[in-house]
Amino acid sequence: MTSAVPRFFVLASCLLAMVLLAGCATVQPWQRGRLADPEMMFDPDASNTAYMTHWQEAREGAAGGFGVQSGGCGCK
Repeated sequence: MTSAVPRFFVLASCLLAMVLLAGCATVQPWQRGRLADPEMMFDPDASNTAYMTHWQEAREGAAGGFGVQSGGCGCK
């Protein structure tokens, strides 16, 4: 019965190592384009975002405060 306890810890350690190392992978630079998901982009249409930012600044009479952490007064 005493040999079952160390065997359990070895088995549990191996399983834990397999789970932790399962997500590790080496990705080559030419493979990243295939793995990149367009839906994960912060700004898929930069021109539309620039237009909407300009429109919002003109409407509210304040610059800044869009995309970065800052106040509506334009200071950063």
